[in-house]
Amino acid sequence: MMQRVRFGEAPIDDSKTVASDLVDRVLFIDAEAIVIDKPAGLPVDTPKAGGDSVVGRLDSLKFGFHRPPSPVHRLDRDTSGCLLLARNPKARTRFGSTFEAGEVEKVYIAVIEGTLEGAGTIDLPLAKVSSLEQGWRMVVDDKGKPARTRWTAIRALDGRTLVEFRPESGRTHQIRAHARYGFDAAIAGDPVYGASGGPLLLHALRMIVPRERKPAIDVTAPLPERFGDWRDAV
Repeated sequence: MMQRVRFGEAPIDDSKTVASDLVDRVLFIDAEAIVIDKPAGLPVDTPKAGGDSVVGRLDSLKFGFHRPPSPVHRLDRDTSGCLLLARNPKARTRFGSTFEAGEVEKVYIAVIEGTLEGAGTIDLPLAKVSSLEQGWRMVVDDKGKPARTRWTAIRALDGRTLVEFRPESGRTHQIRAHARYGFDAAIAGDPVYGASGGPLLLHALRMIVPRERKPAIDVTAPLPERFGDWRDAV
């Protein structure tokens, strides 16, 4: 059984759902996969210091199976949207290979602190650095891992721009770092690559996962309420 949620349907207020049951956020489910709309503020993995996480809630997503599902990829704590879970080890291996091969189509929406027009591709290799003063972050480094992100400006308003991103690789913080170094303008609310203040306006809007013997998983997670009036621009 395949369930598709179209953009614009029933936006969810993450501020009210971080503590809610993930069952209410299921976008797709069949015998090998589940896709949830991960709320902002909830990390995928349990933090080293302990606390709530997607992994800590997976028992609620068994849906009759003996074992809980497992995350195939990761989203940052404050990034909301489509998160793929595998329901068995064989599916986890297949999906992992599909991600590594760059065959999964991912679409993100973000609000950029700057005015942009048109479309293009950011092709900047990224490497991880760490310091006591700033913690860790990704920086542009010719010796880093290749990273490419296609982007399209959707609407500019009051010095900000709503942008669609389609990453062709899956580096840590790729969209956040590419926005900062490619545009010289960070995503709104990004405390690492921009200025803190307000929620991080980055959302994993859509995911298309090809499968050999089944129809592709194609799901859309509506923009949550923290995007405010930007929801009307798509």
